[in-house]
Amino acid sequence: MSYKLRYDKIEFDVKLKDENIKEVLESNDLGLTKKTPKEHIKDALDNPIGSDKLNKKIDKDDKVCIIISDITRKWQSSKMYLPILVDELNKAGVKDDDITILSATGTHRKQTEEEHKELIGELYGRIEIIDHVCTDDENMVYMGTTSHGTPIKLNKVAVNADKVIITGGVVYHFLAGFGGGRKSIVPGIAARETIMKHHSLSLNEGLGSGSNPFVRSANMSETNPFHTDLMEAAEMLKPAFLLNVVVDGDFNIIKAFAGDYVEAHKEACKMVDEMEGVYIDKKYPFVIATAGGFPKDINLYQGSKTLCNVMEIIEDNGTAIILFKCGEKFGDEDCEKQIKGYDNMYDREVALRNDFSIGAYVGYLFADFADKYNLILVTSIPKEEFKNTKAYVATTLDEALEIAKDLNGGSLDMETALLPHGANTLPKIRK
Repeated sequence: MSYKLRYDKIEFDVKLKDENIKEVLESNDLGLTKKTPKEHIKDALDNPIGSDKLNKKIDKDDKVCIIISDITRKWQSSKMYLPILVDELNKAGVKDDDITILSATGTHRKQTEEEHKELIGELYGRIEIIDHVCTDDENMVYMGTTSHGTPIKLNKVAVNADKVIITGGVVYHFLAGFGGGRKSIVPGIAARETIMKHHSLSLNEGLGSGSNPFVRSANMSETNPFHTDLMEAAEMLKPAFLLNVVVDGDFNIIKAFAGDYVEAHKEACKMVDEMEGVYIDKKYPFVIATAGGFPKDINLYQGSKTLCNVMEIIEDNGTAIILFKCGEKFGDEDCEKQIKGYDNMYDREVALRNDFSIGAYVGYLFADFADKYNLILVTSIPKEEFKNTKAYVATTLDEALEIAKDLNGGSLDMETALLPHGANTLPKIRK
């Protein structure tokens, strides 16, 4: 059989014997009603979950802030749903001049004019779009401190609005359990201080204790402090409405959810879990995964979701090939420093605990994975950049397969699992 894995905007053929490929993790078919993306959006807005319709939640004189994700999450197709959402606001009497679109960049860079056009499409030049800048302290408002000790400081554009609408896409998230919903607020429009303190909840207390095992994909329960902290922060802002989408492996919107920011998001997460939680009987000695191509492999920082999903299916001491083009290289200075600046895991953990950041944590995860498994990255980042880790680097899948062959006694005759949508699909061991 022919298997292809996406890499940036191209595909690589998987040249392995058919009998060695035991698992190809694809989304579960939920038998969803076929509709166009616009029909899904309109259906969600007409049938909100746990909430009145948008025109009942918004007054005509309201100043409205719509929070959207940034260009690294272009797959959410915000330029598809935003015109429909704005049209609903206009029908409720809200003028264009009273609507602001705030891009939830978190700790990411500011975006270009062309990227803004990509994000809001036909609304560009009509509705104001602003990038959140997490280091711009003058534009932050202190909202309170969570029970976990996180000081919540949020962008004043959202805080000063009469009504806030949060939008985005729902997928598994390696720390928050699921993306979407409350993540538009923290880290989306939060101050850097808030983001870093919040993300430090991903570690156990005490040097050498590593990561908190409850801070993981699919866990949106009270046992996950990363998630509960997000919920406390979101409640301080109290969004008036939510519109979240779910996409398939080709980035097509296949369902939309609107309404109460907690209840509607829960329903979206339930669907994602049913679709992307794929049960397996065992782990495998050889795993080949891709994030799913551009923009999910735009940089190494974004690759953390795929890496964590691979962790769920690989055997101890196994070999993993992961495809990330990384046109923007590491995508984060702290991530890069974790990988390049230390030559052992102890020093990495000391540095991480002394000055925690999300990027540093992602860099730590990659270095830690390479320390425990045979990690082969197919990437455009030069291999010299990884010399202080135990990771191997290739520029093509064929080259990576040759490295894997050498690491496994000159043979690739191993039971193999493929993850064509590694950023989305979560392997689950049957109990």
